[in-house]
Formats: sequence, C-alpha cells, structure tokens
Amino acid sequence: METDYVFPGRRVAAVSMVLGPILLLTGTLLRARFDFFFPSQLRAMSEHPGLMTAAYTCFLAGTVLLWPAIVALATKIGRSRPALAAWAGVFVLIGLFERTFHAGIDQAALGLAERRGAGFAESVVSESYQDLHLFSFLSFTILFGWYLLAFAAYRAKVLGIVRSIALATMGFLPLGVLKGTETMSIIGTAGLCVALVPTGIRALLESPKPNRKTVWLTALAIPALGALAFASTMG
Repeated sequence: METDYVFPGRRVAAVSMVLGPILLLTGTLLRARFDFFFPSQLRAMSEHPGLMTAAYTCFLAGTVLLWPAIVALATKIGRSRPALAAWAGVFVLIGLFERTFHAGIDQAALGLAERRGAGFAESVVSESYQDLHLFSFLSFTILFGWYLLAFAAYRAKVLGIVRSIALATMGFLPLGVLKGTETMSIIGTAGLCVALVPTGIRALLESPKPNRKTVWLTALAIPALGALAFASTMG
C-alpha cells in the first residue's frame, strides 16, 4: 500500500532539527576559552584532552545529525520553489560532508597532540595544511549553501524573515581544519538554533503518538544498536 511518506520521516527530521543545532552550539561553546587558530587548539588538546574531545565530538555529532533537517527543509521549500530547493539543499549537504571530512583530519591531529605532543602535531599540520584534495574545490558550499538555503526558505515562506536571517548566520561559521571558536562561530550556531529548534519541537509535539508495534520495535532496536556500536569500535 502506497503512503505519502517522505524520507527521512517527520520524527527523524524533527529530532534532527532539535539535536543537530544544539550539539553544534555546545561544541562551539566548549572550546570557546581557547584561541581560534590550530596551534592553540593542539596545545589545548594536549593540556585538556577530555574537554577538547567533548567539544570536537559534539560539533561532529551535530554536523552529522543535521542532514535529515536539511532534507526536510529543502523538501518543504521544493513544494513551491523546486529549483531553489535543489540547489540550496545540495550545497548545504555537500558543506556538511566537507565539515565531516575536516573532522576526520581534526581527530587525527588532536590524537597526535595528545600522544606525541602539541609541537609535533603542529609541525605535521603546518606542513600539510595547503595540500589539495577533492573538498579543496568545494569549500564555497560550506558558506554559500546556508545563504542560499536561507534565501530559499524565505522566498518559499517556509521561514519568516527573522528565522531566515538566523539560518543565514551559519554562513559566518569559519571553515577548515582545527578551527576553534570566535564570536562569529557562536552567532552562527546560535542562529541555527533559532532557525530550526522551534520547528523541530513543534513537529515533535504535533506528531501522532506511535502505535504499540512501533514502541516495541524501538525498544528492541535501541540495545541492538548499542551492541553494534560497541562492536564497531573493535574493528
């Protein structure tokens, strides 16, 4: 039987709109006390490994969790502005992929700082910082994707002017490897919360209650996923 289901689903998108921005803001605030540039970030990792690991992990988790929210927002925009929705959604998603790629480099560099010292990690990063790779040519999507998505959301009347401007502030978020927190980082991630979190909360409140079958399947899936997550760390 066919339904009007749209991937990834109302609840998944709603949770993404709430948790994604909050995790990004949390990660941004956790590393706010340290200088923005990578030598200071590496020194902070060697001196405060727990705090910096939490900061970068929260930021990465927020980046990954955002994709359902972007897909849902682009889908709503596409009902009246399909071309804008396609361009904006693709740009933002590529930008999220690139931030995830950067996070992998961050993880490797921070691991070096923790195990071999900040000086050694800094020399490795400084020597390879300008190396070309696929995402070197796509960095513009990280910034301009949010501006385009904000414009599209406003034109399609999916978001009002205030929340569209708040969404656009994500374009202020610095890009690149081992970037810490500056004022624009806080403005951008806080703006994303203003733009998406209210919509996510409203969608969760308005969603129909799950039936008994869904509740049981979820209850069984959670420990199974936990076991798979643990097993994934062993290989």
